[in-house]
Amino acid sequence: MRLPAVAALVASLTTALVVGPTALPAQAAKPRLETAVFAGGCFWGVEAVFEHIRGVTRVVSGYSGGTVVNPGYDDVSGGRTGHAEAVRVTFDPSVVSYETLLTVFFTVAHDPTELNRQGPDVGTQYRSAIFFSSAEQQQKAAAAIAHLTAANTYRKPIVTQVAALGPFYDAERYHQNYLYTHTDQPYIVYNDLPKLEALRKQFPALWEDTKGK
Repeated sequence: MRLPAVAALVASLTTALVVGPTALPAQAAKPRLETAVFAGGCFWGVEAVFEHIRGVTRVVSGYSGGTVVNPGYDDVSGGRTGHAEAVRVTFDPSVVSYETLLTVFFTVAHDPTELNRQGPDVGTQYRSAIFFSSAEQQQKAAAAIAHLTAANTYRKPIVTQVAALGPFYDAERYHQNYLYTHTDQPYIVYNDLPKLEALRKQFPALWEDTKGK
């Protein structure tokens, strides 16, 4: 996937970024975790990108945005359920902001200008989408798209869907942390490992070494 130049974008969209650990009282309360749901093509690579972000505590591949209860991979990948392959990202907003996750989503995790596809994968199940769980998330997603559009960041229009989050169904176990059990698979090597390298180089302060979360 060809990614546009992102230097100016990174500078303008990461103003809310918090990457350093904060001093905690001796008996601090557990962090207040939040979730974000993104769809950007095959979930294997998108999952791996978000797993490498500091402040993200868990990433689950699954299905969102469809009409069938408890869909399976065969039906979703065949485009028969209306779902998108998606990832649910659990994060600590005191360490990494939702705005920063949006920045990574738009610049590294996928190409937001490809309609109902990502690279070799074609169909509505591979659409670009942000599934918001609050009015605040909806507003921030819309603002990010408006900013990118006004800045002419991409040669083509952004086609990312912004939709209310409905049921999220976890994908089958073998899809979870798929990249790190298939690092030699040609699909992973060609389509997904470059995303991790782009994240490491473009967002070094965010990068966290991991083999899955």
